[in-house]
Amino acid sequence: MTEMGTLKGKTALVTGGSRGIGRAIALRLAAAGADVAVCARQVEAAQTVAGELQALGVRALARPADVSQTAQAGALIEAVLAEWGRLDILVNNAGITRDNLLLRMSEEDWDAVMDTNLKGAFNCCKAAGRSMVKARSGRIINISSVVGLMGNAGQANYAASKAGLCGFTKSLARELASRNITANVVAPGLVPETGMTGELDDKALEKLMTQIPLGRPGLPEDVAHAVAFLASDQAAYITGQVLCVDGGMVM
Repeated sequence: MTEMGTLKGKTALVTGGSRGIGRAIALRLAAAGADVAVCARQVEAAQTVAGELQALGVRALARPADVSQTAQAGALIEAVLAEWGRLDILVNNAGITRDNLLLRMSEEDWDAVMDTNLKGAFNCCKAAGRSMVKARSGRIINISSVVGLMGNAGQANYAASKAGLCGFTKSLARELASRNITANVVAPGLVPETGMTGELDDKALEKLMTQIPLGRPGLPEDVAHAVAFLASDQAAYITGQVLCVDGGMVM
């Protein structure tokens, strides 16, 4: 576990940080001493989380941005750098679902999910990567999903975007390793109110539960602990990996 103070002096940005897993990650990084910027499409939601972070005794920023838009993602990174002069930890958590069976899925729903979940990470990594390369240090953690590893009926777009994140991150890890920058993936399993559950009914959720050896759904905090570890110096020799936080679902 990353203990209090182990990220002191570090700055972090969490996209999609206003609720669920993103909020839990932001709070966990702050508890470890990092200053944290939170991005969400609705600035009011981000400001609420920023207030919680400040109550933990760290600096916090709240910024609205649609990371699927290249200019907005670039402006987001520039805002963090302008405020703090550095960005040590980037967590790409922003994601959406537009569930439907493939034969009923619209092109618009396919594009929307791919643009936010995959292109959004590309936009932020490219913008943040320049400063990390210059600093010769950095941690990039992309939030995928076990759906990207195992697939899920009715989520072809979501699964494709999350599988794409894994290949993207491995490539990034190889490109940036010589600059002391690590890039890893955390793939949550069944966590209530997140992408994997989507529009699933109780019967479908009950079926998924039978596939989890630990016998319970995950908590946002379970994912946040894994992210905090990968962001720490304790994980300095780990890069290009996909860490499933799923109770054993896809072992």
